[in-house]
Amino acid sequence: MKTVYSSVACNLDRDILAATIPLLAESRVEAIEWSFDALYKIAEVPDWFQELLHTYSKENRLIGHGVFFSIFSGRFLPEQKEWLKQLRQTASHLKFDHITEHFGFMTGPNFHHGAPLNIPCNEKTLAIGRDRLARIQEACHCPIGLENLAFAFSLDDVQRQGAFLEKLVEPINGFIILDLHNLFCQLHNFQLDFDQLIQLYPLHRVREIHISGGSWESSEHLTNRQIRRDTHDDLVPEEVFQLLELAIPKCPELKYVVMEQVGAGLKTAESKTGFYADFLKMEAIVKRAVQLEGAAPVNRFLPEDILLEAQPVEDEALYQQQLELSEILETSSSYAETYSRVQHSSLSKSDWNIESWKPWMLETAVALANKWK
Repeated sequence: MKTVYSSVACNLDRDILAATIPLLAESRVEAIEWSFDALYKIAEVPDWFQELLHTYSKENRLIGHGVFFSIFSGRFLPEQKEWLKQLRQTASHLKFDHITEHFGFMTGPNFHHGAPLNIPCNEKTLAIGRDRLARIQEACHCPIGLENLAFAFSLDDVQRQGAFLEKLVEPINGFIILDLHNLFCQLHNFQLDFDQLIQLYPLHRVREIHISGGSWESSEHLTNRQIRRDTHDDLVPEEVFQLLELAIPKCPELKYVVMEQVGAGLKTAESKTGFYADFLKMEAIVKRAVQLEGAAPVNRFLPEDILLEAQPVEDEALYQQQLELSEILETSSSYAETYSRVQHSSLSKSDWNIESWKPWMLETAVALANKWK
């Protein structure tokens, strides 16, 4: 019999926990997704939060979601080595049913501050991504997955991501988080059709689905619509619930559906009530879909064998391009300046394909970089 767990992204955040407590009290939260690397710089984690994690860990209902590894950084950074060390230690006393990270690389010189942005999908980035995923798997010895990215510079970025994700996870028999709000952003920002876009993803590798809310932002380059941003700070849109109903039957290996929201969007009693109502709506959709599907997943998403190279795969030219792009996005004073500097950068006439970047998405990249800066 197929079981899909209705879950919450629950971190050490007062507002997230306050919103989640009523659901925990009613035993509705069937699994917890925890961003384990958000606590790496916290000296002491409260006993009660550790007890919560251990409770779900003992039931094989704890899943880990990394945020800061920056899987496609061209250079293997000391901070990444430390990240793996910390994960190894964490996984030695907490049992994760799986671990996931984000597609993309982090902008900014500070390892723990940045906006995840797209990368060229070529043989160099494929080799780097596979190397980093293998190192994560070696550190925690559990299934490893990647989440699709909301941000894209161009339509080509959107259309290539699904196939590239499959190539990345295939050597470790990894899986995909299908973030439906991320898809919603792309559907809106590039005026796409869900049925066509979803076919570009390896749905047989989807083990987890995310739903969340976001925000709208105006653009000087779009007069008839706004940009959809994956900010996780509002209620789940009705359109994303509709995508959830459509997606579940297409994902035979699905095990978790996770609702995400950041604490900044849960400050008021009204927002917490909305969070509760959104979870119940998600829960009902999951139960209906599972009753209709019935077949149990068969892929354990564990590799038969991993060949881990002694030296991490690196590409210094890619790393320097990433630094250059980050610096341009974070220091330009206007869109015109950003555009000019990118056109005259080392990214020009390269696999970054900056010539096809949409103006409103470059504008969005500037906003992301400045937010995290």
